[in-house]
Amino acid sequence: MAIRSACCLALIALAAVACGRDARPPADLILANGIVHTFADSKSSNEGYTAIAVSRDRIVYLGDDTGARAYRGQKTRWVDLEGKTVLPGLVDAHGHLANLGRSLEEVRLVGTTSRDDVLQRVRDVQADIPPGQWIHGRGWDQNDWADATFPTWRDLAGTEANPVYLDRIDGHAMWLNRTALEACEITRATPDPPGGRIVRDATGEPTGVLIDEAEKLVEARVAAPSDADLDRRLTRAIAECNRLGLVGVHDAGTSEAVLASLRRIGQRGALTLNIYCMLESDEPAFVRAFFAKGISSEFDGSLVMRCLKLRADGALGSRGAALLRPYQDDPGNEGLLVDPPDSLLAWTREALRAGFQVGTHAIGDRGNRVTFDAYQQALSEVPTNDARLRIEHCQVVDLADLPRFASMGVIASMQPTHATSDMPWAEARVGNDRLAGAYAWRTLLDSGATVAFGSDFPVEAVDPLWGIYSAVTRMDHEGNPPGGWMPGQCLTAEEAVRAFTVGAAYAAFDENDAGTIEVGKRADLTVLDRGLLTIAPREILDTRAAMTIVRGRVVYEATR
Repeated sequence: MAIRSACCLALIALAAVACGRDARPPADLILANGIVHTFADSKSSNEGYTAIAVSRDRIVYLGDDTGARAYRGQKTRWVDLEGKTVLPGLVDAHGHLANLGRSLEEVRLVGTTSRDDVLQRVRDVQADIPPGQWIHGRGWDQNDWADATFPTWRDLAGTEANPVYLDRIDGHAMWLNRTALEACEITRATPDPPGGRIVRDATGEPTGVLIDEAEKLVEARVAAPSDADLDRRLTRAIAECNRLGLVGVHDAGTSEAVLASLRRIGQRGALTLNIYCMLESDEPAFVRAFFAKGISSEFDGSLVMRCLKLRADGALGSRGAALLRPYQDDPGNEGLLVDPPDSLLAWTREALRAGFQVGTHAIGDRGNRVTFDAYQQALSEVPTNDARLRIEHCQVVDLADLPRFASMGVIASMQPTHATSDMPWAEARVGNDRLAGAYAWRTLLDSGATVAFGSDFPVEAVDPLWGIYSAVTRMDHEGNPPGGWMPGQCLTAEEAVRAFTVGAAYAAFDENDAGTIEVGKRADLTVLDRGLLTIAPREILDTRAAMTIVRGRVVYEATR
């Protein structure tokens, strides 16, 4: 990628010389009368730039409107931004495209306020579905209900005509109705699978909730989506990302089927997003085939495969995150290690030998520690100059382990909206003392660690502006708690944007081509309808993407 970028710069320079100082090749697109923040140096205050010229997929000019006119030709599209703000293209460093596409089609449970609310939404969908067909939904969170205990199959009474399975908002717990339990033959005699748990009542009977790896007991029974289903869902997910200003996504757990679908979409010319694939370790033969042939880049770099996704533990909301001490509100529970330490080590060692990056899901302090230990051991056995190992989420980290991000060069891939979603109950889960290392963006930045931001969609909303708002305020959308939750960890708007741009580019080995606005770099740009770096924090939620440009192509443009 670095070589390609250097070649582009050379070609641009040669073209300028060949055409003379005042006669430049016409640009395809010119953005003028805007406020451009380049993020090309340590500060991103407005440098006075108002215009950008784009030729094919590259930025060929950065300056004022007068200078941009030299690049205007008969076929150039000239866009008067009318004072709008231009940022380097925003990238979500941790999302799930297939799950997003699926969530756009199925029972949506985000924001439900009770078990009865969930039941009614399922019944509404069930009215249009033939008996016997599986019904799937996602987004429930018992922490939002008056009774914050886990639901049971009894709470879905009246839905027995269909097997129903509903993913918790974090994807780490699944709620089944009685028909689904029976279809999957889950009984009191069914053992807990490694890395998973079947929630049971006092008599040992399954309640209808499955944690982490136990979810596979259901997934094995449900028919896989067809190629047409996957293509449709991923196309919708990509369009939704573009609409919200995203030029790229790090897809955290790309399966063989999803990759095949993305390739089909790319062959149709509809891949309007830069996708950095984190290959799904649950499919070892698929992963090792890539290890054998090496890093792969397709569709002019729009689809890159060079990272392996591992999972150390579960999620905090479902009490599956692995902790060094038991949960404050569940004293007999220390969470779950999904991939045991020896597996984390073996996979990391294998990936490093193949020249691949590793990104490991780790939420609890124990999950983070075993990940660091596996990384440290693997690096000692396979010395690597630029491994850029990542920890995904790193929500609760022991204070003794926080310095390891900077000292080991491990990237903290974090999601700001997790903090504002979890803050009503996080202290109840882990106690006040462990919060000192929780959602610690400021501490990590100040330590010299690289932080890349994302959303973990569809666990959280896709909109990157919601993440920026959470990072800046640590408040919910109603402004609570006043002053922010653990406000010492708040970031500036500039720092938050940098994590969605510069940090995300670095996390994908893409900093020579993207992450900043510079002549010769890829024309990945996000145009916002107001000055994100200067407005009051509350206004961030009112900010909208006005235009999304990916590789010089306008892939989204808001209507007036």
